[in-house]
Amino acid sequence: MSDTTAAPTSNELAVQRTDMALGRTVMALERTLMAWLRTALSLISFGFTLYKVLEPLVDKGTVTMRANAPRNLGLFLIFLGIGLLLIGIFEYTTAKKRLIGDSEKKLPFSFTLVASIAILLVGVFTILNIFFGFGGF
Repeated sequence: MSDTTAAPTSNELAVQRTDMALGRTVMALERTLMAWLRTALSLISFGFTLYKVLEPLVDKGTVTMRANAPRNLGLFLIFLGIGLLLIGIFEYTTAKKRLIGDSEKKLPFSFTLVASIAILLVGVFTILNIFFGFGGF
């Protein structure tokens, strides 16, 4: 019995391994962006929740705080979450551009980047809700 399939050449193996390394690096970039996204979402939601829980308590006089303390604390956490997400998106896009370089390779579409932009818009919406009451929450 003779094997009719030829073994891959060293150049073919190198190309395969380079493609696999590129794929692993892109997945690492995606995981890092997801970590930024989780952190930002936690800060945005926690800031909005604190604002919505503490505001009525301050209005009723149940909790003694400055009048704008719940709003300021909530806004600080929301702005912090938005800022961190912007940093994460910037790092992701610059690292992806560096990774591609002058190569003609096309990297896969990033749903994580789309989700990050959507959460960024949610953060902006929460700020508008706190300032102007948009959304009826």
